[in-house]
Amino acid sequence: MKIICLLILFAFSSLAQTESGEIKLIVNDTKTDSGMIRILVFNQAEGFPEEPKKALKALSIPVKNSSAQTTIRGLPSGNYAISVFHDEDEDGVFKKNSFGLPKDSYGFSNNPTIFFGPPNFSKCKIVVNNKPVLVEIILK
Repeated sequence: MKIICLLILFAFSSLAQTESGEIKLIVNDTKTDSGMIRILVFNQAEGFPEEPKKALKALSIPVKNSSAQTTIRGLPSGNYAISVFHDEDEDGVFKKNSFGLPKDSYGFSNNPTIFFGPPNFSKCKIVVNNKPVLVEIILK
């Protein structure tokens, strides 16, 4: 009987530790309906916002009616930051001019004010737990 109780207790504690959340992401204000929205989801400051190899997830979603939507599921509770850009020609490259200024439309979770260079992870941080989180990004 003790073994059965311990097994049940272990099963419930394992379930509690594997709870996951989700982000419902909406990207608005695309200039056209062509191309894809490229998304990087980070769970750490290192690599944010431009290094796909350091992102937890990389996704691409189509644009429709000047908007794009997706749900990112299975995220462990924690802090995340999202960067996106509108890849109109679908070449997978975030284009910048010779001065390093973006040529593609882009955005970040929390829609922070941009001054000189991209915002840091903490300005874009969103907290995910076992309840769905709505994140709306307005492209610049």
